[in-house]
Amino acid sequence: MIKILHFADAHIDMAISGRRDPETGLPIRVLDFLKSLDTIVNTAIAEKVDLVIFAGDTYKDRSPAPTYQREWERRIQRLSKAEIPTLLLVGNHDISPATGRAHTLQEFKTLQIPHIHVLDKPQLLTAEELGLPIQVIAIPWVSRSGMMAYSQMSGKESEKIYERLEDLLTEFVEESFEKVDESLPVILTAHASVQGAKYGAERMVMLGNDLVLSGSLVKDKRLDYVALGHIHKAQDLNEDAHPPVIYSGSIERVDFGEAKDAKFFVTAEVTRGKTKVKWRELTDIRPFIDIYAKLESESGITDFLKSKLPAQEKLKDAIMRLVIEYPREWDTLIDEPALRKYTADAFEFHLVKRPQSEARIRLGADQSVGSLAPLELLEQYWKTRYTEEEEIDALQNLAREVMNEGEV
Repeated sequence: MIKILHFADAHIDMAISGRRDPETGLPIRVLDFLKSLDTIVNTAIAEKVDLVIFAGDTYKDRSPAPTYQREWERRIQRLSKAEIPTLLLVGNHDISPATGRAHTLQEFKTLQIPHIHVLDKPQLLTAEELGLPIQVIAIPWVSRSGMMAYSQMSGKESEKIYERLEDLLTEFVEESFEKVDESLPVILTAHASVQGAKYGAERMVMLGNDLVLSGSLVKDKRLDYVALGHIHKAQDLNEDAHPPVIYSGSIERVDFGEAKDAKFFVTAEVTRGKTKVKWRELTDIRPFIDIYAKLESESGITDFLKSKLPAQEKLKDAIMRLVIEYPREWDTLIDEPALRKYTADAFEFHLVKRPQSEARIRLGADQSVGSLAPLELLEQYWKTRYTEEEEIDALQNLAREVMNEGEV
């Protein structure tokens, strides 16, 4: 039996604005992420796990400040000094879109830190390489340019790149199965989307510029544990079946889309053909509170909005957002100072006003709704919602991409 610890999507510098800690000089929100990371590292050392798997996305992007690199390295060095083999999978936030550039975990590979393995290409790690009676098939994130180089595709074939890469990765996994020792457990770790997975707010994985692995690939019974990263919502895609196919999720709430999501890391006892999983909830994390209110009457607005908010003691140290939808002409009736006073004990208070106006699409004299293409109708709709031009362009490009995917 091998005991592993699996976590992913640390994003330790995701929230670098706002108040700073006077002692360390670090943003308090960064300290929130580091506190969760410390809990994970402390657990690995205290429980003497045999293997740690980090399934990708260390920072918010591929250009972290040296201060945040130092904080990450301090914690990984603790695992190294404890002589715990640790796998660092490269995620999409860790890698440059340009081929040949260094990724954010490069120094661990360059300096050959003892017991630390950086996984930046599809590979099979044998029991001999790990020094453990277990084998790991690794699928890190591959950039679009890297995909084309890896699959030897031309620019003219780029629209089929994800389909082609999935075929290549399936072939790679099959070839890896031919090389493994069948008497030892096999783990697959990947930083990717998987068919059937859910994002926060129950959004299913949809079409788009993202490699999506098939459910059959990760649910192969020849595997004994699947350690996934990329999606922040913790979930087992093969619940009550073997192998466990687990997104451990992000280690802290990144935005309000994750306000209701509990946060976890996972420990698992892995044996050939049977794995026992234990979800370890990160309980000491900052609460997010997200409230929506629609004003139906112009009288008693402040009291109505306060009634929608939690009790003041529950707001203490929380990150709070209040979204208000109301007729545009009531804008001056909203007492923002009173709301901010009520939420003064919150760590952050975000007030989002969404004034609504009656609007109708006005078409030219020579136009009719039936004469407009879907994208033209959609553009008219955005304008009725008083959407900014820059946002309209981004939404139109996304809609165009989805429509084109649907036509393939």
